Amino acid sequence: MMQLGVCYYPEHWAESMWAEDAAEMKSLGLSLVRIGEFSWNKLEPKEGTFDFSWLDKVINVLDNAGLKVILGTPSATPPRWILEKFPDLLAYDEQSQPRGFGSRRHYCFSHKGYKLLSGQMASRLSKRYGDHSALYAWQVDNEYGCHDTIRSYSPLAKIAFQNWLSEKYKSITELNRRWGNVFWSMEYDDFGQIDLPNLTVTEPNPSHKMDFYRFSSDQVISWNQVQLKAIRSHSDRPIFHNYMGRITEFDHFKLGEPMEIATWDSYPLGFLEDRSDRSESFKHKYQYTGDPDFQAFHHDLYRGVGKGRWGIMEQQPGPVNWAPYNPEPAPGMVRIWTLEAMAHGAEFVAYFRWRQLPFAQEQMHSALKRSDNRPSEVLKEIHLLRKDINKYSSVQKRKAPVALIFDYESQWAWEVQPQGKDFDYFRLVYDLYCCLRKLGLDIDILPPNGKLLNNYSFILIPGLFSISNELSQALSSYKGEILLGPRTDTKTEDFYIHSDSVSKLMQLPIKLDQVETLRPSETRNIEGVGTFHTWIEKLKVQDEFVPPLIHNQNKTYIGGWPDEKTFISILYTCLDRAGLQPQLQEEGVRLQNGFVIDYEKVSFELLK
Repeated sequence: MMQLGVCYYPEHWAESMWAEDAAEMKSLGLSLVRIGEFSWNKLEPKEGTFDFSWLDKVINVLDNAGLKVILGTPSATPPRWILEKFPDLLAYDEQSQPRGFGSRRHYCFSHKGYKLLSGQMASRLSKRYGDHSALYAWQVDNEYGCHDTIRSYSPLAKIAFQNWLSEKYKSITELNRRWGNVFWSMEYDDFGQIDLPNLTVTEPNPSHKMDFYRFSSDQVISWNQVQLKAIRSHSDRPIFHNYMGRITEFDHFKLGEPMEIATWDSYPLGFLEDRSDRSESFKHKYQYTGDPDFQAFHHDLYRGVGKGRWGIMEQQPGPVNWAPYNPEPAPGMVRIWTLEAMAHGAEFVAYFRWRQLPFAQEQMHSALKRSDNRPSEVLKEIHLLRKDINKYSSVQKRKAPVALIFDYESQWAWEVQPQGKDFDYFRLVYDLYCCLRKLGLDIDILPPNGKLLNNYSFILIPGLFSISNELSQALSSYKGEILLGPRTDTKTEDFYIHSDSVSKLMQLPIKLDQVETLRPSETRNIEGVGTFHTWIEKLKVQDEFVPPLIHNQNKTYIGGWPDEKTFISILYTCLDRAGLQPQLQEEGVRLQNGFVIDYEKVSFELLK
């Protein structure tokens, strides 16, 4: 049965309030409480001086109320004394300016001293609380990538990048060859000459930039691993990180591989305003409910990252403070978001936060309670959820028939060399996902490693930068239906053009002659296929141009970016070949695991 929880910051409130808060949480039907993830200075107000007494009391208060604790490591907010200890701690932006103290996430992943210090803090917490009866799980750090903090252009990052390149290529001759540095006289004599790929006169070598993106992702994974090891030295409780929406600068699958659960922070209205490229009319229509597919996409993505175990660590309860516009959710919508997560298999949903703050940066961010301790309107919905969860808890998770492959490296590759301003890998994958949802299908999102493909009737692989040998072998033995393209496998891992990729994929003598990208206002109608925008490939068979939609055996290749109507038409044909029976849903209606979620009527019910 899915559990409900809340994010709590006892260090912001008088100790006399803690027991009353805990009792009220319990009576509301909550069972999980996250604490501690921003509390380094309370735990260690100066170097070597520790105070865990307040945290001891908080955990015992929550335990006595019958609540379980999710304990966060506090490395996302290094206090001022740590910056004084490590003046070179700060991350640098792409203009090579330091990102200063005064908010959060101001550290550089390449700083070895802070990395070690964070591991030591995680070890102390684990040793003290690792086997506490109230401890449910650990959260490492907080929201990697929030505020554009993955790629640091600091002096330390430069040195670390040079070392990373040396380990990868072994010799500078090999790097020059694989990067193609003969172009523009870019050859290097040694690794120490290589700068970070910013502040160049025009675009840097794409292989250089791509490797920097890979390096930056690896730095996060290495950073995370230090705290994982420290926690596991004293505790056997599950560990996770809380990911975000549409953050793609590091490989979530690789980072999540050694952890037991994946969680993410779901802010449907904030994300619609802050990181959606939907039309203004769409945003207007769904401004009080959120995009019907954005939350679902990330539910399915992080279920894949967590290998089946996932939850929501922060669920939006009302207006947020950080988006360009911050409306209040439609009445009943927080309940719908929670139940939708349950339909996707969430282990828990926790609301951010218990009580609104009257001070500092997040004072305008709503919570379950007002800053003066009055209950917010959303508490009525939380009360209803206890009955809902009991009512629907017996519904078994059914197997998704469709798998969509998502690859973080492909996002980086097409950022490095988009060829058209509007070509965005995430949006391509997301467009296809939305069409599948509109056809009433359950979807699993998988990494590009070729594993588990035989569990599905239909596999979709749009825009994959480079197909690995592992995935290629899995596809060669796969008997179901496959949809590929556009841009799939058009580059090698070293960013060279892969000239015969389409012919190898389709096992036909097809040549990719050239591509063209279209302005946002332009579309191209292809007779017998439909309408395309953004990206079109000119394909040839024996010197004759052919339409950008090719089928052979169990594979279909799309040589362009179709509009929604064309995508859905192509999907109908592929799904029919796969033996599936899609059904186009009404506007705003989505199906998931036998439930009907209606974003227009704000309703949730079992499919009749």
